[in-house]
Amino acid sequence: MESAGRAQAARDRVPRIDPYGFERPEDFDYAAYEEFFSTYLAILTRRAIKWSRLLKGGGGVQKSMTLKRYIRKGVPLEHRARVWMGVSGAQAQMDRNPGYYRRLLQGERDDSLEEAIRTDMNRTFPDNVRFRKGSEPCLQRTLYNVLLAYGHHNRGVGYCQGMNFIAGYLILVTRSEEESFWLLDALVGRILPDYYSPSMLGLKTDQEVLGELVRTKLPAVAALMDSHGLLWTLVVSRWFICLFVDVLPVETVLRIWDCLFNEGSKIIFRVALTLIKQHQALILEATSVPDICEKFKEITRGSFVTECHTFMQKIFSEPGSLSRAGIARLRERCRARLLAQG
Repeated sequence: MESAGRAQAARDRVPRIDPYGFERPEDFDYAAYEEFFSTYLAILTRRAIKWSRLLKGGGGVQKSMTLKRYIRKGVPLEHRARVWMGVSGAQAQMDRNPGYYRRLLQGERDDSLEEAIRTDMNRTFPDNVRFRKGSEPCLQRTLYNVLLAYGHHNRGVGYCQGMNFIAGYLILVTRSEEESFWLLDALVGRILPDYYSPSMLGLKTDQEVLGELVRTKLPAVAALMDSHGLLWTLVVSRWFICLFVDVLPVETVLRIWDCLFNEGSKIIFRVALTLIKQHQALILEATSVPDICEKFKEITRGSFVTECHTFMQKIFSEPGSLSRAGIARLRERCRARLLAQG
């Protein structure tokens, strides 16, 4: 009875809509969240003071070991857009191309591109009040513009499902169409090459790379997957395509992206390996393909992923060493194998 009262009290205190405009799900654990957030708020406050000192003067964001350390501990929301723009190279690209974004929107029409984007509009964050028709301003129009401009900018990619979720998060953080466009360009064009091309070769390659890393670091899980003939793409494709959007809690995703923009795609492997390693015993209980798929959904829920500060510390300790050269070699091998398979 007492715990029910505590849960109701927490429900009354914690807003039903989060700071980014998402409605909390029906089964949201308000009491556990309140307990976590009371501790996290103190961390955020401390970090915000340090970030304000680091960024005082309003100049460009320069990469350094200090900055890397600060980013791994989380970028406060008020500084996020500026830091992402700086470390990803998006700011430099935007500065070099004044007026380019507007020109893309005024370019010649592409009916098939427009239709593909329009089809996904209502499917993008139906649980976010800012993306609903009737909200003021409605971010659907902003999202449509960013995706349309990107489709004109990168005709080899055009528009691919998954990009809508990524662009949507960029808009929620930057509150700027143009900055969101240039950050999307940094992700799709440089940080995640070939993830969203028609063949999606980069995406398929990285899923295979994860499989190889699991084989080395968590052989029992690899053996389970092999014994059921289960391809990694069936359980992790959404992790890669949506960069954990709609997979992990919002604040956790943004903390992952802080590092993704600064350190590159290696971070995706760190997150994936940490999720699998932490829940290895649970995964190994699975006795069938549907069971394995369900376990991989389960491991993306609960306090381990909600408590984003501890989670981010874990992704840099749990998977052990992941060298850039080692990842490059694995990518080369997996890519060659995929190409040979046709």
